[in-house]
This record gives sequence, structure tokens and C-alpha cells, in this order.
Amino acid sequence: MKVENIKMKNVRLLVSLMALIICFPGMTQPSAADDYGKEMSWGITKATNSGLLGGAVMKYSIRHKNDAFHYFGLEIVNIKHPKEERYYSFTGNTYIYGKSNYLYNLRVHGGRSWTFFKKAPQQGVQIDGIVALGPSLGIVAPYYIEYLRTDGNVVRERYDPNIHFDQNNILGTGNLFQGIGESDLIFGLNSKVGISFEFGTLKYNVFGLEVGFMMEVFTNNIPIIPTAEQYKLFPNSFVTLYYGSRR
Repeated sequence: MKVENIKMKNVRLLVSLMALIICFPGMTQPSAADDYGKEMSWGITKATNSGLLGGAVMKYSIRHKNDAFHYFGLEIVNIKHPKEERYYSFTGNTYIYGKSNYLYNLRVHGGRSWTFFKKAPQQGVQIDGIVALGPSLGIVAPYYIEYLRTDGNVVRERYDPNIHFDQNNILGTGNLFQGIGESDLIFGLNSKVGISFEFGTLKYNVFGLEVGFMMEVFTNNIPIIPTAEQYKLFPNSFVTLYYGSRR
């Protein structure tokens, strides 16, 4: 019940922030268009439901009018279950006990961005608001571990709570992307609202930080940790560091 209440609060927060960003430009005075019409940037992102490095991001914007832009984004990220906890084996390697699947996610979204405050020439910070919506493609890939069998052999195989119940015999994880060919695909929908802070002194270079909130829902529950509660709704807060250029 508590989890559902938190999710409903997150939904209401997302809708409220979207409405605020959409309405805010109408309360500001329009400014003259700059002499650039397109902007492309790329970067790395970190979310509250990701690892230390959440994934990679690419953004593309085309001027719509004055301080408004058509916004397009592509993200490749790794989503974690809230119950994930990393352990050390007696060999010194790490593993996540109980995890049976990774959730890699390919997001595509489009929307609008508005410039709230422009930076002065050669100084200051530009602040933009972003609202976007789009489809998600979840890649549910098996989580492999190194396991010490009772006969003394060490094997790398997909984690199964019915087989690998002795946590002391787990030696570590499998190779990077091992089992990716056994993945299942699941479709979803994502929406986000964010605020972008652009720094730097060069007019045609882009360097900045984007922070915001995202809500993502898939068609089915995803068994990341089969013995824990399963989710198909994944709210998160995120921060993205990006760099690019405009023309």
C-alpha cells in the first residue's frame, strides 16, 4: 500500500511539473531569436533507480519559434530493482544476491523545450525547461553468476533461486553482457520533465546539467529479483551531464 501511495504521489508530481513548465513561458516576455536553429548534444546520466553510471544520452533540438524548441531524445540505460544489494564473495568478487535478470532500456522521446532565462554574452547560466514523452523498449537479459557446485566444479550459469540457494557458494558474476542473446523484449512508455542549466562562455558550444523526474511504465511486471515484489512502473529522479554544439 505504501509503495502504491508513493507511486501515485510521483504521478501527481510529474503532471504538476509538466503543467508548470508548459504554462511558465506564457508568463514571460518573448525574446528575439538567436542566430542558431539546431542543437545536438550527448552525455551520461545517473538516476535513482540506476547504478553508479546509469547510461548514455543523446539530445537533438530544432527551433520552433522564439525561445521554444522541438526536443528529441534517445537514452540507453540500466534500471535496477530497489531491493538490489551488492555482496562480496570469499574470493573478493562482487555479486547481487537474488537477482536473475538485468533490465536494459532503450528510450525514445519527443517534446518541447523552452528557454526561461538566457545567459549574458560570455557569462552566466541559461535555464531551459523540458517536457517529453515517448516509447520504451526494455531488454530483460539473464543475470549470470559463478557458482561453486557440491562436486567442486565452478560453473557460470543463469541465477536460479531454486538451484543457487547457498549464498556462500556464489563466487561472483558472469562476463559482461553474458546471456544477452537470451534476452526478452518488453514494451513501455516514458514521460519526463526536466530543467536544464547550460554553462560555458562559447555561444556555439553546449555544456550543461539537466535534472528532472521521469515516469516509466511497461506492459508487464519485470522479474529482476524473482523473490521480491515485481514492478512495471518505474519512477525516478535523474541528473544528466551533457556536451554538444549548435548551429
